[in-house]
Amino acid sequence: MSDLPVVVIGAGPQGLAAAAHLLERGREPLVLERGSGPAAAVAEWAHVRLFSAWPELIDTASRRLLEPSGWVAPLTGYPTGGEWIRDYLEPLARTLGSRVRYDTTVTAVSRQGRDKTIDHGRGEQPFVVRTVDSTGRERRINAAAVIDASGTWSAPNPAGGDGLPAIGERSAADRISYRIPDDVSTHAGQHVVVVGAGHSAAHAVLRLADLARRTPGTRVTWVLRRSGTDAVFGGGAADALPQRAALGVRTRRALEKGLVDVVTGFRIAEFHRTDAGLSVVADDGRELAGVTRVFALTGFRPDTGILRELRIDLDPALEAVAGIAREIDPNIHSCGTVAATGARQLAQPEPGFFIVGAKSYGRAPTFLALTGYEQVRSVVAHLTGDHEAAARNELVLPETGVCGGSGAFDAESGADAGCCAPPLLQIGTAPRAEPVPTP
Repeated sequence: MSDLPVVVIGAGPQGLAAAAHLLERGREPLVLERGSGPAAAVAEWAHVRLFSAWPELIDTASRRLLEPSGWVAPLTGYPTGGEWIRDYLEPLARTLGSRVRYDTTVTAVSRQGRDKTIDHGRGEQPFVVRTVDSTGRERRINAAAVIDASGTWSAPNPAGGDGLPAIGERSAADRISYRIPDDVSTHAGQHVVVVGAGHSAAHAVLRLADLARRTPGTRVTWVLRRSGTDAVFGGGAADALPQRAALGVRTRRALEKGLVDVVTGFRIAEFHRTDAGLSVVADDGRELAGVTRVFALTGFRPDTGILRELRIDLDPALEAVAGIAREIDPNIHSCGTVAATGARQLAQPEPGFFIVGAKSYGRAPTFLALTGYEQVRSVVAHLTGDHEAAARNELVLPETGVCGGSGAFDAESGADAGCCAPPLLQIGTAPRAEPVPTP
């Protein structure tokens, strides 16, 4: 099967990096992207500034592929998602050329002539990747191996506190957003609710708090499922990512100034439409009335529907790759203290198939671009027979400065309340599109 391409699902940062590593090692990649351009998911949060500085956002093989064209790597600063695309991901995709196929949605992956139940000769058969393009035309693509870097952006968690959409959540979809807001001026004078305890929820809260400061009558309510607030402030000055530390400091200050009402231990059970907007009801009967907009920023979950005919091993709780689940479980670890994960940990029962990037983390929080680049470097080394390189760990992750483990879910604020709340954006973002001032 050496003449067949290695299919990479998703033209985001990890997918494009995987293609660069494959080319460097003499293998032909084919990147399938359902969006109309590279990093389509990143484009949806183009207004948000990343926690990671430029040197941490550029893959090594991708840099080597780009530099002969005259491309110069940005060396300093913290780009927005849009700048990341413009100054790195788009040039990389252009260099890869026709190896990246846009407007192509992968609908299923299997083995040629073998459904999931058949053992005989399974590993000797190529993968079959089924796709549909923007015109509705279906195709079959044979592949020597498949790297799923499709991410989790298309599957946000619901606002409901028990993992299911709350009663009335779907019928209130016109008033609920699962994305980080950009222009919040249309909410001036209204009652806006933010649900979630992670970085993206904090980002939204800060934007809305600024609106409340400028526009009297604007009410911002921050709904936390946990019973304390300590988890939302992060590691502060001890955080090795200064922009992430600044987010926690600014969030604490906004709350201290009274610009935001914080409601803890509030697990949404129902949404009701009223003449004044929405009524948001918790499972303990508490109610938030007159809500005009809800930003449900409660994290993501992987969509594994396209992998139904493959033999895969996912953790039953996190839906992460089983081999890395214990390393990234927020019930055990601080968000930034997990070890790098490579081909050995990412291996699946289906030889030649790997899940990388944010999707490999399942529902676990705080996925960093650096981690994804190390994953694809190791996986591609394995696929091309360089097992020494595949086993090598070339990554040192930054610390968060917070305590280990997520603590007791119902604990009050304090040492037992935990510290690793799940963020929405699993790459790491700073609170505004302009530089964050030093605390």
